[in-house]
Formats: sequence, structure tokens, C-alpha cells
Amino acid sequence: MADNIFAKIVRKEIPAKIVYEDERVLAFCDINAKAPVHILVVPKKDIARISEAGAADEPLLGHLLTVAAGIARQEGIDATGYRLVINKGAHAGESVARLHVHLLGGRQMNWPPG
Repeated sequence: MADNIFAKIVRKEIPAKIVYEDERVLAFCDINAKAPVHILVVPKKDIARISEAGAADEPLLGHLLTVAAGIARQEGIDATGYRLVINKGAHAGESVARLHVHLLGGRQMNWPPG
């Protein structure tokens, strides 16, 4: 398994404010929040980035999105709207080489982003 900060959080070697966990994913608050609600949904399976996911990972990828939607309801941002983001590569803003979904909400989002 990778040894980056998200892997350490998944292994519970580093504390995090966990908002959801099941056998496949862990969701926690981003310590560098870009919105009032900024939660990261991370698969427990070690996948470095979306481009390395394969056909066998499709159920897990779908689970990441449905968990994010459930957390949005739990956090009370479903009615007003939220954004889901997966970054891949330096130009997209990827800073940790571990697949994760950003759930952002609680404020007006602009388009285009970034």
C-alpha cells in the first residue's frame, strides 16, 4: 500500500475527522477546505489515480459517488447543490497520488472552476 497521507488516514495512523466509513471507503473532512463543506471520499483500495482504475474497479467507483451523494444529504447541502471533483495530474491540482473524490458545498460554486 502507498505511504501517502491518505493511505495513512485510511490505516488510521493519522487522525482525521471521519464522517463516513464502510468496508470500501473512508470519508473525512479536508484540512485545507475550499468550501464550508469539503469532504474527501477515499477508497480503501490503493488506487493512485482515476487513470489507473480498471474495469474491475467500476463497482467501487460507483460506490464512491453514491457515498458522496449520501454524505451531501447528511451534511444538508443536497437541496442547494454541491460539486464532486476528481483531480488527475498536476495541472488539475492533484496533490496526493491517491484516488479521491472531493465533495464541496455550502456556498455558491462558480463556473468554470479554477
